[in-house]
Amino acid sequence: MLLALDIGNTNLTLGLVDGGEIRSVRRAATGRATTADELELLLDGLLGLDGASLASLDGIVLGSVVPAQSALVEAVARRRDVRLLVAGPGTVPVAIRIDRPGEVGADRLVNALAAQRLYGTPAVVVDLGTATTFDAIGADGAYLGGAIAPGLNLGIDALATKTAKLPRVELAAPAGAIGRDTVAAIQSGAVLGHQAMASGLLARIRREVAELSGSDPADVRAILTGGLSAAPWARGIEGVDVVDPDLTLEGLAILYSEVAGGEPLAAAR
Repeated sequence: MLLALDIGNTNLTLGLVDGGEIRSVRRAATGRATTADELELLLDGLLGLDGASLASLDGIVLGSVVPAQSALVEAVARRRDVRLLVAGPGTVPVAIRIDRPGEVGADRLVNALAAQRLYGTPAVVVDLGTATTFDAIGADGAYLGGAIAPGLNLGIDALATKTAKLPRVELAAPAGAIGRDTVAAIQSGAVLGHQAMASGLLARIRREVAELSGSDPADVRAILTGGLSAAPWARGIEGVDVVDPDLTLEGLAILYSEVAGGEPLAAAR
């Protein structure tokens, strides 16, 4: 039994992989645990919701963009004597064709690996989280770079905290672009604006990937993932071929299988 653990700036997401399938997915707020003891209790408690425990694990595969939390996971793995594989530029079997390969986030490389193995290349992965990221994968599976934009929640939070009278609103698309009250106006600017940004940038990156790959833009797969990818407003992003909220966890499971000899992920696509 494998624990795939994705630690982002907002959420810690874990997937319990058993029999080559992601059996369950659980989430908690990142940063809740500040010591190895607290993290151990948190992980054991989340696993317990599905009848598992740290003691039942054969391995842990970690993708993290929060170094302090990564160190806690490493401490827990040592204490429990569980094999730990940490995703990063040195461990993910993806060629990195950018100026500073060591700066690429583990989640972005893992997404590239999952996109290649599950959906084929060339591809673009759009990840809706704390940040909205766009990752370009070449026809040969190489990571080509991408774009990083503030996530939708960051924009909504900024309006609510940096202004005197604007409220925090629900993340929902309004009926039209012309808001007839303050809430609708904020939803228009933030939600419809984010949809337009994501649609436009995806289209541009798709064209550039096609040029680099010598292919047609229609042949470049567009995969939407991340914690917000299942939200109703995300369906308004144009050009998406596949919505896969668990792409990062699937990539971590694939990584462990290929690098550490774990059971192959039985994900039919």
